[in-house]
Amino acid sequence: MKENNELPDSPDTSKGILSADGQPLIDEKLVERARERQKESSNYVSVIVKRTDETFRHPDDILEKAIEEGMEQLSRPNLSLLLSSIAAGMIICFTVMAVGVMASIVGDLSVGFNRVMVALVYPMGFVLCILSRTQLFTEHTATAFYPILDKRASINMMLRLWGIVIFGNLIGGLISSGLLAAADSVIHAKAGYLIIAQHMMSFSYLSLLVSAILAGWLMALGAWTILSTYSTISQILCIYIVTFVIGLGGLHHSIAGSVELFVAYFTSDELFLSDIGPTILVILIGNAIGGSVFVALLNHGHIRALNK
Repeated sequence: MKENNELPDSPDTSKGILSADGQPLIDEKLVERARERQKESSNYVSVIVKRTDETFRHPDDILEKAIEEGMEQLSRPNLSLLLSSIAAGMIICFTVMAVGVMASIVGDLSVGFNRVMVALVYPMGFVLCILSRTQLFTEHTATAFYPILDKRASINMMLRLWGIVIFGNLIGGLISSGLLAAADSVIHAKAGYLIIAQHMMSFSYLSLLVSAILAGWLMALGAWTILSTYSTISQILCIYIVTFVIGLGGLHHSIAGSVELFVAYFTSDELFLSDIGPTILVILIGNAIGGSVFVALLNHGHIRALNK
């Protein structure tokens, strides 16, 4: 009699597979292992396919991720937000220190080569600040706005977040600028701090506002592109490119700019508090407009319109 050597669809694993004379043809352990492998193959994606699939997120996924992050930040307790934002304001001083040292070396910032040299070191504190996941106002300007646009949160929740983060960033910036001033005998950047502050104060409020809108736009774009990739190296590159462009253009970032003004005030007699306050306020407004309108509103609009 001809033996049946084919593996049935549903073998009886308790007895193995039998021939016509009742003898087992395939060991039941092998059958069980084959079933386990089939189950594993159906449950897990190939490593190669997974890596290719996770190189970049789809725009829909980026928006959902942005909304989730925004909701997470909006729901954080006040004390948590405050401490995180103070930390961010303190960390950003390393950008100011690097720029101050470079400005002391190169001098006049109106010279093209000097601006490039300053722009090269401008991203340093931003990379540390953003990768440490502390609350920097310009990075979270757009992120906090996405849930509002998607009708998952109220505008009062966003204003609460902005208020706490701005206050904490400025307090942290004030603390860190005092530390930079106290350490200037080691850092030797006093001249650079003054050059940067005078350069900032030389513009009209309208020019500052437009410059700050552009800077806020770039920072929110940086936050968006960070969400688009899984790679830490890619995220660092996104931060560096965005902040390098801000530094190259001499655009105005509210928190880094406030630290620049504070430390220049502490290390020289040529600045007045009455001038510093309005300047910071104008830059804050410009950064908020650039991030919320030019990034959050447009990105949310075109992605949601695409899905209708």
